[in-house]
Amino acid sequence: MTNVRFVAIGDSFTEGVGDERPDGTPRGWADLAAQGWAAGLGEPIEYANLAIRGRLAWPVVDEQLEVALTLGPTHLSFNGGGNDMLRPGTKVERIVDAFVTVARRCQEKGVVPILLAGADPTGGLPMAGLIRRRGDALTAAVTARLRRTDDIVWAINWTDATLRDPSFWSPDRLHMNFRGHHRVAARVLESLDIAAPAAWWDLPEAAAPHLATREYYRTHVGPWVKRRFTGRSSGDGRAPKYGEWTTIV
Repeated sequence: MTNVRFVAIGDSFTEGVGDERPDGTPRGWADLAAQGWAAGLGEPIEYANLAIRGRLAWPVVDEQLEVALTLGPTHLSFNGGGNDMLRPGTKVERIVDAFVTVARRCQEKGVVPILLAGADPTGGLPMAGLIRRRGDALTAAVTARLRRTDDIVWAINWTDATLRDPSFWSPDRLHMNFRGHHRVAARVLESLDIAAPAAWWDLPEAAAPHLATREYYRTHVGPWVKRRFTGRSSGDGRAPKYGEWTTIV
């Protein structure tokens, strides 16, 4: 058995939406970090990813945390709250409680928590000011509540101004593209004292479709609003992409 067993829980950010392989399956920062981790150690690691797109912070905790802990990880990553911040009536402290619960359960199980703040997408989103204020408040509140907790690995992306550039985002303006996911993976590895490939911080841009406002709302905002009204989620019926350990070499 390898010395590192890394399990990731979360929503579309951790699932890797926006950074799809040629066959359409998401890759994303967690897959990349696992690869970079194994390369940096010079030995295989075990990796699982239970993240499901569309999940709010507490459903991630309720549905994924204990399942992840039963796998016996050495490290567990968590990010949540991005979907919560898009909804009216969001209580920042309630999201903070989810982070605190993850950190506490990891501490109880002797697992190292890797806590992430997602990147700031507001440069291209409707209600940008409201979402930015909520993201600022969430990042500040989580770090304030847990800053005295030992052995937390922090990967704070929200305050990374470079990641706000549209060239790091997919056409839906809500999920990062391959450039964004590589930059986040580099930050996670840096937080673990693992050297990431230098190029990951700022990969060359690739041509991506830039949708006009009307087309953007029709293609991306409209379906999102419809799911909210019908009580559906983009993650309905989806299974984790790596529900059991897979060896990364």
